[in-house]
Amino acid sequence: MVAPEQPFRTLTGMHDLFDPDTARRRALVDLFATRAEQAGYREVRPPLLEELGVFQRLGEATDVVSKEMYEFEDKDGRRVALRPELTAGVVRAFVQHHPPTPWKVWYAGTSFRRERPAKGRYRSFDQVGVEVLGVDDPDLDVEVLALAWSTVRELGLRDVRLVVNSLGDGDDRRNYTDAVAAFLHSRRSDLSEAAVATSERNPLRVLDTKRPEDRAVIADAPSIAEFLSPDSVAHLDRVREGLRALGVPFTEDDRLVRGLDYYRRTTFELVADSLDAAQNAVGGGGRYDGLAEDLGGPPTDGIGFALGVDRLFLACDAEGVFPAPEPVLDAFVVDTTGGGAARDLVHELREARLAADRRYGGGSLRSQMKSADRSGARWALLVGTDELAAGVVTVRDLRTGAEQETIARAELVGALLQRLAPTAGTGRDGSDGRDDEREGTRT
Repeated sequence: MVAPEQPFRTLTGMHDLFDPDTARRRALVDLFATRAEQAGYREVRPPLLEELGVFQRLGEATDVVSKEMYEFEDKDGRRVALRPELTAGVVRAFVQHHPPTPWKVWYAGTSFRRERPAKGRYRSFDQVGVEVLGVDDPDLDVEVLALAWSTVRELGLRDVRLVVNSLGDGDDRRNYTDAVAAFLHSRRSDLSEAAVATSERNPLRVLDTKRPEDRAVIADAPSIAEFLSPDSVAHLDRVREGLRALGVPFTEDDRLVRGLDYYRRTTFELVADSLDAAQNAVGGGGRYDGLAEDLGGPPTDGIGFALGVDRLFLACDAEGVFPAPEPVLDAFVVDTTGGGAARDLVHELREARLAADRRYGGGSLRSQMKSADRSGARWALLVGTDELAAGVVTVRDLRTGAEQETIARAELVGALLQRLAPTAGTGRDGSDGRDDEREGTRT
């Protein structure tokens, strides 16, 4: 095989991830999983690849379906697509496997959209989120919104707003869409070319525009509040009441419609004011009653949300919160006797569930100690010719600078474990085990 003229690079809009970014993402998923499972949600993992029809139910007029999906014919002649979001795949799994309701699930995974790349927007992107199917109860809406809100607060974010709206039931939305379409047609000459094109495919999407010339026009557009049925109004009132009772702050925006056609009734976004207005939505979701039926299942109520990991981290960086966790290494073995002692000791430490590493390829005591310092380990474990002959290990505390000591080789692992054992009410590192709210890394 002939080598390429130039080294291969990532595709446009794709990106490689390395530590500490990978550790930060893992920490976010762990935090979210803990929050969700405390609320009774269990993990689900739908496949990356689905039949194209699964995602066409998002709405043929949406940009996701009409422009952004990675779709192709597989070797069996089927039209398939990489998932552009996770909700449709989760609902397809519900329809296929018939789990008992309410079905409360959380997920973390990658999706793909062929969008124009921008800061915080890639063609391969990660999300965390939840879905609940089988319950039509506005109190469940409150639970879902509160979970999204508490997650961003636990990340340390303060400059974020929860924005809520209702799109009503199916008839409400259809009537409203017709009214907006008629209004936009009457103001066609005042709209940008892009807005006119969008209005012909999906009138409600024009309401989300960030273009100043279009926003001046849509300020006069009809309000969804004029089209809500009594049942939809009652549902929204209960959601408002519940959020206030739980102390979850929110604002209302009757222009909030979200980007997919399946939304009904409760719709919401989390907006980070620390980010540029064009890319400041860090998450959102809503109720999608009827999507299961569109995918071949029985009529089933559903609600959920997704948080965009890249956008969340941009907001965290802007506020200086939720940094990548520091690597945790208990011991670094420094061996100047040929490497065999380091090989055996590192293995024994790891078998005892201690985090341990060494330098491969040998090196002087000085160079190995530099590696130990860079590793962030708590202790350097030194084995020289004298230690090897005496059956001991010299332990040097790299964090406190305390006087080094010598411990019998046979007793070393037990001694380290004893020193790391948490005392009542403390963390493994001897701290009080609580996050420092003043530092803004947790709440």
